[in-house]
Amino acid sequence: MPEGRWLSQAYLEQCPACLWTAGPQGVFQEVYGDPSPVFGRSAAELKGQAPSKLWTSRFARAFAGETQLLRERYDKSTWYVIVFPIQYEGQIRYTGGLAREITPWSTAEQELRQTVLSALKAQEFERKMASQFLHDSVGQNLTALGLQLDLIRMDLETVSPETCERVGAIQKMLEGMMEEVREYSYELNPSTVERAGFRPALDRLTGRVRARFAGTLRVNADPSLRIDPKIASALYHIAQEAVQNAVQHASCSAIEIAVKSTRSGPILEVRDNGRGFDTGDILGGRRGLGLLSMEHYAAQAGLQLAIESDHETGTVVRAALPGAA
Repeated sequence: MPEGRWLSQAYLEQCPACLWTAGPQGVFQEVYGDPSPVFGRSAAELKGQAPSKLWTSRFARAFAGETQLLRERYDKSTWYVIVFPIQYEGQIRYTGGLAREITPWSTAEQELRQTVLSALKAQEFERKMASQFLHDSVGQNLTALGLQLDLIRMDLETVSPETCERVGAIQKMLEGMMEEVREYSYELNPSTVERAGFRPALDRLTGRVRARFAGTLRVNADPSLRIDPKIASALYHIAQEAVQNAVQHASCSAIEIAVKSTRSGPILEVRDNGRGFDTGDILGGRRGLGLLSMEHYAAQAGLQLAIESDHETGTVVRAALPGAA
């Protein structure tokens, strides 16, 4: 064997990363390194075999010309994975893949994650203070101003009817301002659920979203459902982030917020029928601040958070207590 070819073969076989090629049917052709952390089987067991449905879908995307950059967690290790098309004579004949462990690199990422979560906590405090100012100061002053205008209108009712009409017009404008301040105060306040109740808070959320979402948005939750305030607040914020992600990124026509009651506690599900995404795709917009926020609220309330997504059926965000999940 020529030295160059021998060296290439030795490099592939002894590389600390896992490398593979797959044919048009998703069947593994060549596998180098140890694929067991990623696929659960050895190289000898994989050759000539097809992977799971998830990986078959990823291979199909590669045959369509897409290069995928993924980050996967297996047990306690983190892996960086690339799936890409291989062309020959102008046509995609195979898919290639490379997976390497990046667990030692995750320390800096975790520190950055904690920094972001700390910023979210600080943001919650600032939002609460702004909401309290709008409700207690601006809102109450506007209410007092409306009462004073009402007294003025009553005093001038017989003296100057035209002035009374103008005062009435001002009062109507003031009522609109008061309603806007009230709504914005509710939107800012992290404790909206504690003040309004879980179901009313969800109704307010859907009311705001419908103003900018052309599709169908519905809530399926028992109004009489009793949930611990801490858990209810976390479920509300997770629902809020999930709905916002669906509206902004999913290109969906329908969103459903469902809350189920079980013996072990409530289960929240937010479903959309959008284009979906690969949950391992680190380039997806959904693996940004929205996901971090949902994880933050879930961790605060001791909830388990799960996200299932498919390019054909859409996305499901689920949050529940460990026993209920």
